[in-house]
Amino acid sequence: MDKKYYIAGIQQIGIGVENFAEAWKYYIDMFQMNIRILEDDTVAELMLPYTGGKPQKRHAAIAINMQGGGGFEIWQYSERKPQPVGFEIQTGDLGVFVAKIKSRDVAKAYDLFSGKPNVHLLGGLTDTIDGTKTFFIKDPFGNLFQVVQETSLFRDEKRLTGGIAGAMIGVTDIEKAMPVYRDILGYDTIVSDQTGTFDDLKALPAGEGRFRRRLLTHSSPRKGGFSELLGKSAIELVQPLERTPRKIYEGRYWGDPGFIQICFDIRNMDALRDKCTDMGFPFTVDTTQKYREGSSFGMGDAAGQFAYIEDPDGTLIEFVETHKIPVIKKLNLSLDLRKRDPEKPLPRWMLGMLRFMRVKPESL
Repeated sequence: MDKKYYIAGIQQIGIGVENFAEAWKYYIDMFQMNIRILEDDTVAELMLPYTGGKPQKRHAAIAINMQGGGGFEIWQYSERKPQPVGFEIQTGDLGVFVAKIKSRDVAKAYDLFSGKPNVHLLGGLTDTIDGTKTFFIKDPFGNLFQVVQETSLFRDEKRLTGGIAGAMIGVTDIEKAMPVYRDILGYDTIVSDQTGTFDDLKALPAGEGRFRRRLLTHSSPRKGGFSELLGKSAIELVQPLERTPRKIYEGRYWGDPGFIQICFDIRNMDALRDKCTDMGFPFTVDTTQKYREGSSFGMGDAAGQFAYIEDPDGTLIEFVETHKIPVIKKLNLSLDLRKRDPEKPLPRWMLGMLRFMRVKPESL
C-alpha cells in the first residue's frame, strides 16, 4: 500500500447557519462565493459522535470563488433548531474563530468594503504579524473574517477578494498543537511567532489582552488535482495568555452556528489514517468503515470519502478524498479523480468549467 498521502489545500471551512438561503446570498454578495460545487439535503448518518448519537437531516452546499482559495460549506439543520453559541466568542477561544479571506490588494478591498452599507468592519486597516495589511469583518451571523494579502489567482474575475486562505485557531498550548498542524497537515514553516499585545487584534472581542501567535504556512507548493484552485494557505495558532479560553462548540452539535470545521482536500485516505493514528490523533469519523476502498460516499452529485480528527483542544479537522464532482450539471458532465495521478493538478481549462455552475442569489 502506498504510504504517502497528499494535501491539495484547504477545501472549505464549514459555516453553520440558521437560515441557509439568507447566509448564502450574503456570502455571494460579500465574497463572491457563487460557484456551487455541490448541494445536498439529506441525512447526516455518519457524524453520530458530534450529533447527539442520532442521524440529523441537514441542508448543505459547498461554494467557491473562481479567483481561487478554499470554499465555504454552508450548513443548516433541516429538522432541528440550530443552537447558537451562548456567549460572545473571544479572541483565542478554542476552535476556528476567524476565517482568512485572500485579497490581491488589501487596502483597496478595505476601501471597497468601507463603502458597503451591509458590512460591519471591526477596527481599521492595520498590520498583521507578518507585516502585511489586514482588516476584519463581522458578518450578520456573528462570524469573523480576516482579509489577508495573497496575490495568487486561479481565474481573474476582476474582484479584490478570493476564497479561504487559512484560519485563526484558538489553542491552549501552541507547542502541543504543532504535531497536528506541522506534522500531519504540512504547515512546516513558521512565518512569525510573537508574544504580546497586537494592534490588529484590539478590535476583536477580548483582543486587547496578551497572546502568543504563530503564523504557519507550507514550504512546498501543495500537490493534487485541486491544488492550483485551492492555492496557498496559512494557519495562525492563537494562545491567550491572560485567561482560560472556552471551547466554542462545547455543549453544542456539529453544524450548529459558527465555524464548524476546517476541511482539507486529500488523496490516499488509508495512508493518512495510518499517519494520524501513529501521531496519536486517530480518525473519530471514517466513512471508509462503511464505504470501503474503491467505493464512495455520496453527497448530492458529488462523491468521495471523508474522515475527521480533533486537534489537542478538540477543533474538528476534516479530510475529504474527492472521487467525483459535477462540472456542468445540465450536461451531466463530472470529473472522476480516482484514476488520475495524485500529485498532478487538474488542467486549468477543466477546472475553469466550474464557472458554468455559477449561482444567482435570486435563485436561492
